[in-house]
Amino acid sequence: MRRLAQSVLLACLSVVASAAIAFDNGQYDNVAPDIRAWFKSVTAPNGVPCCDISDGHRTTYDVRKGAYWVPIDGEWMVVPERAVIRDRGNPVGEAVVWYVHHRGSIIINCFVPADSM
Repeated sequence: MRRLAQSVLLACLSVVASAAIAFDNGQYDNVAPDIRAWFKSVTAPNGVPCCDISDGHRTTYDVRKGAYWVPIDGEWMVVPERAVIRDRGNPVGEAVVWYVHHRGSIIINCFVPADSM
């Protein structure tokens, strides 16, 4: 489990490093400071940072047999319980999922439901 957390963190950090070049072309300039701070502060239940505003994707979701499901790249995926964050609130009013592409797979790092308190 520790190895998985380290792999996820490493993948996330590499995405953040490339995101600064590839994705930050001013689209986040008008984000309110409190929302920006929330995105930067969210951590998974295991303590791994979810990354940053450019890594969080607002999303729809479904609940099936008690588990959250989100669409990623056109495919519905189950959110692992280890990624569900219930104690950070949600100031954006929509569900947010953080994930990375790693070695041909999609790893969901964090998920905050729309109604998280």
